[in-house]
Amino acid sequence: MNTKVKGYILAAIAAATYGMNPLFALPLYEAGMNPDSVLFFRYLIAIPILGVMIKVRGRDFKVKRKEILPLIVMGILVAMSSLFLFQSYNFMDAGIASTLLFVYPIMVALIMAVFFREKVTLPTVLCIFMALGGIALLYKGGDGSTLSLTGTLLVLASALSYAIYIVAVNRPMLRNVATLKITFYILLFGVSLFLVRADFGTSLIVPDKWYLWLNLIALAVFPTTISFLCTTSAIQYIGSTPTAILGALEPVTAVFFGVTVFGESLTLRIISGIMLIILAVSFIVAGGNIKTYLVRFRKLFPRLPIRK
Repeated sequence: MNTKVKGYILAAIAAATYGMNPLFALPLYEAGMNPDSVLFFRYLIAIPILGVMIKVRGRDFKVKRKEILPLIVMGILVAMSSLFLFQSYNFMDAGIASTLLFVYPIMVALIMAVFFREKVTLPTVLCIFMALGGIALLYKGGDGSTLSLTGTLLVLASALSYAIYIVAVNRPMLRNVATLKITFYILLFGVSLFLVRADFGTSLIVPDKWYLWLNLIALAVFPTTISFLCTTSAIQYIGSTPTAILGALEPVTAVFFGVTVFGESLTLRIISGIMLIILAVSFIVAGGNIKTYLVRFRKLFPRLPIRK
């Protein structure tokens, strides 16, 4: 298997597994757990899994002093993104929440333009308006009622936190740190946010049934450990652009489970909104590649001379 094929497979796995968040989280909510408790155990279980993987590969846990603060910041950003997303599930369908989350690449483009002076092209602006149009279509629930403003703001806050994380983690300060080690410390520092919010464990809701622990383990393994590691590895193999394009599988997976498992509604309007957002983000992350493909397509049909 060549490098590119491996990268595409890893990117698809990363996106699909991250879209499994609602599949394992919603049953825990129904059992009486809150987002802080769910995320605390999700991170807590994932940390030793990553620790074992680091040791099996014969690596150590050492980091340089200058890398500690950036890792703490990255951990808090990822934890905030998870917290906002999981809180939004209490206000809207999980499939719609996961689709709204997919505007984060557009936020990345805006951050890079404002703070790092990257040029914002006309296609980028058009894609932003396309995504906003998709959000407007999704702003009404399956029964026709308007989505909760609180839920929408929570998802957008989750997307913004994740966008800042993506921009920051690609800075030179962490470029030489191994993927496993970055993920391990991000989860280690991130779990502290949920510990503090749960009054240092005194207000944690602990599952009282064995099968609920299976949900927590699945959350730690699939949308956490596997997704994070596959995402980083895919970027190394094929780059961030194709990996981000395949991220379109995240909301598709979430909507699929939401409709088939939890009975969430799927109307033509919701499908249209989902497609607009996915197309907008796919166009914006593809960047110049789309222009190249359009030029190649145009060359297939050369202009004929005009006869007088």
